[in-house]
Amino acid sequence: MTEADATPGPVSLVRQAFDAGNRRDLDAIIGFHAPDAVWDLSDQGLGVFEGAGAIRGWLEGWFAAWADLRPDVRELSDLGEGLVFVRVLEAGGPRDGGGHVEQQRGWVVVAEHASIASIAIMLDPDRPIAAAERLAQERA
Repeated sequence: MTEADATPGPVSLVRQAFDAGNRRDLDAIIGFHAPDAVWDLSDQGLGVFEGAGAIRGWLEGWFAAWADLRPDVRELSDLGEGLVFVRVLEAGGPRDGGGHVEQQRGWVVVAEHASIASIAIMLDPDRPIAAAERLAQERA
């Protein structure tokens, strides 16, 4: 097996990161990210988290708020140039017992050098696909 064969492609990388998220395995999730990765949650009013430590801290808080949150990947599209679009349905119950919540989001993941370089998560699950396609054209 060559080194290229052992390096996961962007879609495989994203799929593995979601699998780790469903296990709530923070070490594995962060292991898929570049040290200077960025999560942009500003569309949801949650801010931008820069660096593995900041991303991990945000994820710890997010997981702590949910008793049984599970992100279900509904669509996973390789747009080329390291860009992946993901349509995600998050479902679960808040830890405070506030019922059941379902929310659909659109994610744009940028992978570089077999790591996740950035993620933007948007409220409208249809909006990111246009943004990702535009970004892919710019990167080509």
